[in-house]
Amino acid sequence: MHRHFGWDHPRRSRHGFSGPGMGGPGEGRGRHGRGPRIGRFLEHGDLRFVLLALIGETPAHGYELIRALEERTGGAYRPSPGAVYPTLALLEDEGYVRATEAAAGRKAYEITDEGRQALARQQGSVDAIFARLDTVGADDAGRHKVRRAMENVKTALKLRLSRGSDQAQAEQIAAILDEAASRIENL
Repeated sequence: MHRHFGWDHPRRSRHGFSGPGMGGPGEGRGRHGRGPRIGRFLEHGDLRFVLLALIGETPAHGYELIRALEERTGGAYRPSPGAVYPTLALLEDEGYVRATEAAAGRKAYEITDEGRQALARQQGSVDAIFARLDTVGADDAGRHKVRRAMENVKTALKLRLSRGSDQAQAEQIAAILDEAASRIENL
């Protein structure tokens, strides 16, 4: 059954570009499929303007843009090349970016005057998108620190217990862990 939603382009919604590779809801997940679905943070067409804004800051090739988004979100979101490269091609077709030759024969993209104008018209939305992405990055960075600390405790316990411990040491370890648990619970 064919449904028509009033789109004037096969991959364009009323709010921007969408569909596979266009940054629509659910597009991309955390590394290895874990983490929050980025669809809560990137709506239809958001990836298009996020990439345009990043290119507006400094010319970049696709892999650099993928890395920049992954770093900005603390690893919570890493767009796939299958999402980024078609979006870059679309931006180039629209005249918002142009490809230049970069190191190692890679295509780098730089923003055009038309791209700057389009970005300026969407600046409020772009700022809101980046605020959401920055929040995700800050939240994930905090969780990462807690997970790292938990692993440190687990490793220290395994090492200590593998060397053996007497009753007094075992009671001391248990007291330390109980105190830590209590302090965490009361934060």
